[in-house]
Amino acid sequence: MRRLVVHFALGTAILISSGTAFAQFGRGGGDWGGSGGDAQRSGWVRTDAKISPDRVSAPAFSMTWKLKFPNEAKQLNGLTVGSHITRYIGIKGFRTFAFIGGSGENVYAIDTDLGRVDWNKHLTGAAKGASTAACPGGMTASVVRPVSALIAAAPAAGRGGGGGRGSAAKSTVSEPNQGSTILADIEARNAAAAANPAAGRGGGGGGRGQANLPRERRWISAHAITSDGAFHTIWVSNGNEPNPAIPFVPAGSNVAGLILVDTIAYAATTGSCGNAPDAIWALDITNKQVVSWKVPSGGLAGDGPAIGPDGTVYLTTQSGELVALDGATLKMKDAYKAGQAFTTSPVIFQNKDKVMAAAATKDGAIHVVDVASMASAVAKSAGGNAVSGSLVSWQDTGGARWILAPSASRKIVAMKLTENGLTAAWSSREMPAPLTPIVVNGVVFAAASGEFQTTDAKLTAAQRAQKSTGAVLYALDGVSGKELWNSGKAITSFIHNGGISSNDSQVYLGTYDGTVYAFGFPIEH
Repeated sequence: MRRLVVHFALGTAILISSGTAFAQFGRGGGDWGGSGGDAQRSGWVRTDAKISPDRVSAPAFSMTWKLKFPNEAKQLNGLTVGSHITRYIGIKGFRTFAFIGGSGENVYAIDTDLGRVDWNKHLTGAAKGASTAACPGGMTASVVRPVSALIAAAPAAGRGGGGGRGSAAKSTVSEPNQGSTILADIEARNAAAAANPAAGRGGGGGGRGQANLPRERRWISAHAITSDGAFHTIWVSNGNEPNPAIPFVPAGSNVAGLILVDTIAYAATTGSCGNAPDAIWALDITNKQVVSWKVPSGGLAGDGPAIGPDGTVYLTTQSGELVALDGATLKMKDAYKAGQAFTTSPVIFQNKDKVMAAAATKDGAIHVVDVASMASAVAKSAGGNAVSGSLVSWQDTGGARWILAPSASRKIVAMKLTENGLTAAWSSREMPAPLTPIVVNGVVFAAASGEFQTTDAKLTAAQRAQKSTGAVLYALDGVSGKELWNSGKAITSFIHNGGISSNDSQVYLGTYDGTVYAFGFPIEH
């Protein structure tokens, strides 16, 4: 036991001095926290040392590794979107991890530099009950890492790969014969961590983010919700749980959009699974208190909440409201009424000096709202094809604001936000059943999911899986839409509840058959 304690604490203490910035993704900063990447669900990695429109092409960019796991699929659910941590420093040195959730209540930790499994954990306490297409059961939300409520700065002008790893790792050297300067408080720090993994919370909803947590607490945990509705905290170093899981949402819920901001976890329940209403839930993991906001009518739209820089929670409803809730109490603060049903979650972004929210309605129109004044939209696109996934927003180095949408027309559509409103800029080739894209340093990564989609309710999940094909990943120039690369037939299974993530110059997908694929620069990585 003693050896395990020193292993954890030493890795944590070294990490304290590594100078890791939390402000942005990629080698220059913070890491991909889960579905949507950040609290705002922007889907945007601002800079990257290798990935750029000038460098992503075949054969330089290709599959670097793949790993298959014995996950039990639930209906069409397989592996979820990954979350990531770069430069974790422990007894084994520098490590870069991906944490992938499996529908069979599994968490897999992958060393993404080496393409090998570091640990895996089957979470206990799963709910019992029938699995249906609407309520598949198992783990439905992604495994997440803590994220900040603050909106990261846009990259500096000048197109190209964003700089290296940021500040160099540092360590402290003690006086001769005195031992390590960090070991004196290891026992106390580790004991405090085990007793309360969320220590240091500074308040609920004021945009404090992880910046106000003690440094040793920012990077050490991953989190998951199992089908019994419990919230699990897992050490990234070894997969151990320091404390019993905390009751969070009703057992058997269809959980989506899990985010951990500061020390408040947010999640959505949809579809009336497990007798859970369509609602947003918030868990303060310091005192284990849970509050919720139930949708008055019409149900939730999209796949969960987005968090503004001041901690405000934003969500959309099928009755046509974009709602702002207090981050700590989930009491309503404001709302925008679109006049028809929303179909996507909101994405939050900063455009010049304003914080804005965007979401799509049933007619395919995208509404953009200034969250400081939600009475009316500041921009609205023309209607058209319905949006089939979540929106993504990014800003190019020229200062132009972009919004991307996977369309029911089987294309990725790019809109540009200007003073005159939203205008269509480009659309991709056809991608059957497109996933929500992400943007990495000016490169749009999109995917045809390969899922066989049908309105025939008589087809079972097994029959639909048999009719599905392998997903295809595409890289597009974010400004022009030009196709730069695609994965061809490298991926052999489809994706239903998973998606695309990126960290440390690689792009990842997890498929229905339990396989994780990584794409990047094989020789350089």
